[in-house]
Amino acid sequence: MATRAARRRAERAAGRCRSSARSVGSSGSTPSQKARVSQRSGRVKQVFTLLCASTAAIGFFAVNLVSPATLVTATATATLDDGDQFAGAVSQSYVASGSYALSVGREGYLAEKKPVPLAPAATHTGSGWRPPAVTPDPGSAQAIAAELVAARGWSSDDFNCLVALWSRESGWRINAHNPSGAYGIPQALPGSKMASAGADWATNPETQIRWGLGYIAGRYGTPCGAWSYSQSSGWY
Repeated sequence: MATRAARRRAERAAGRCRSSARSVGSSGSTPSQKARVSQRSGRVKQVFTLLCASTAAIGFFAVNLVSPATLVTATATATLDDGDQFAGAVSQSYVASGSYALSVGREGYLAEKKPVPLAPAATHTGSGWRPPAVTPDPGSAQAIAAELVAARGWSSDDFNCLVALWSRESGWRINAHNPSGAYGIPQALPGSKMASAGADWATNPETQIRWGLGYIAGRYGTPCGAWSYSQSSGWY
């Protein structure tokens, strides 16, 4: 439709040029005037004709330059709405961010300490019953005593005598208390004597055991010597 309208405008322009040329040629009244006018009108007609022809040619040429496909495409392009590909919805965006750290560590574990082997049983003089062999529980007060007995060079037999002796005296309880005032695993009388081995004598089994072994070593020589005396007198 745009092409047809352009052609029509070009044709109307050419018609106006022809009518203008005719009007110019028809002016004047006398023969001499008509002759002069005729010469002038001839030149004017040529100029008008050339101008009209050029205008018409340019118009037709411009119309032919614009193809129907181009006009359709241009119209479609002009009327094409960018549109909203999300149909009015707000587009979503996501930015992943964060910091990560890799840490490597060692897992902890508990290892039970093996009991210190005691020296072979020594031969003791005198009569009386000897306690059976004892295997202390790891981490117990008896296990602590086994290490300290071995550190003094005493035999496994001495350890067995110690277990029997303090089992009868206190049951290996750190807070064992006697009405006479004896206290702790070795039943020190009074309990405050054990302060010479440590300020925590009232609650620490190792402190009580160290004091008790020192007492036995100084008075009876070995745990089996203290056991033998206890068997005969009922105390040590």
